[in-house]
Amino acid sequence: MRAAVFHDRGAISVDEVREPTTPGPGEVLVRPQFCGICGTDLHEFTDGPIVIPVEPHPLNGSKAPQILGHEFSAYVVAVGAGVTSVKEGDLCAVMPLIFCGECDQCVRGANHLCRTMACTGLSATWGGLSEYAVVKASQLVAVPSTVTALQAALVEPAAVAAYGVDRGRLQPGQTVLITGAGPIGSLATMYALAGGARRVIVSESDPVRLERASKLGEGLGEVIAVNPASEDLSAVVREHTQGLGVDLAMECAGKELALQACIDAVKPGGQVVQTALHVVPATISAEMLAVKDLTFSGTWCYPVYDFPRVVELIATGRWPVDRVVSSTIALEDVVEKGFERLIQRGSGDVKVLIEVAR
Repeated sequence: MRAAVFHDRGAISVDEVREPTTPGPGEVLVRPQFCGICGTDLHEFTDGPIVIPVEPHPLNGSKAPQILGHEFSAYVVAVGAGVTSVKEGDLCAVMPLIFCGECDQCVRGANHLCRTMACTGLSATWGGLSEYAVVKASQLVAVPSTVTALQAALVEPAAVAAYGVDRGRLQPGQTVLITGAGPIGSLATMYALAGGARRVIVSESDPVRLERASKLGEGLGEVIAVNPASEDLSAVVREHTQGLGVDLAMECAGKELALQACIDAVKPGGQVVQTALHVVPATISAEMLAVKDLTFSGTWCYPVYDFPRVVELIATGRWPVDRVVSSTIALEDVVEKGFERLIQRGSGDVKVLIEVAR
């Protein structure tokens, strides 16, 4: 079968690999439909291997070469012994995190912080960028008929965005600043509006992404799109908050200036949430965290039990996650039209989905 395989930094190819066999007890054989390219995948391509293990992973023994893809939807093909939560033919969103269930973090219910966590598509035998894959039944959430296969592939990044906003303790009527209009920032913008935000100010220096961001609020609420390279972000924040500052600022750009902008823009007693990954250390005015009595939170992935809630919100139509998709491509084009295009500054692409089952 065909699969997109990571071999080393800058070396991803569509290869013929062995097909999975009959699923074992508690396992499910699935046929991926759509799969997204995540920022983590891009980092692996440009700077890796980082998360992808080169020595056997302590939880499951996996190592490079690695079949990629951890943001995907799939149809159930066959179920193993003891599986009752899904059945053949179900369309599912795949929760890719694999945890031990025994470490201190798992015991307290923080499975996304498992000491030996692995991930389908990054540190496991299978991934979503392949014609077939095997996952645990506990990783699958069957979606209702109102959710498409394309939308189901966006549940994973949507869960990341939701967790960031939730960590910021959003209250209805509040004003939110989001720096970065990539996939997570865009999804977080719509989630905040669905959660009752009065308005969302989006800061983005890429003009094409900025234009897309300006339309995210259609039918949902007010979005104010700002280019910090040519506009005074602080002045815009003051204008729309009666000079007080935003209630919640969420950093989704992975840039030092964006993080400092969040700290500057939030009002005293407000919330700053760091969601993007920074590949280099960031210098900030740490004193302002104290002077403004801010709550500063980081996020990593999402609670593993949150997928059903995310799916149900998407099903209502109040969170049109498919608005972030800028293009869909074939598996054979995953490098040229996917990875290489996404790492080009100014390409304008936000979210590229691979139609695996074409």
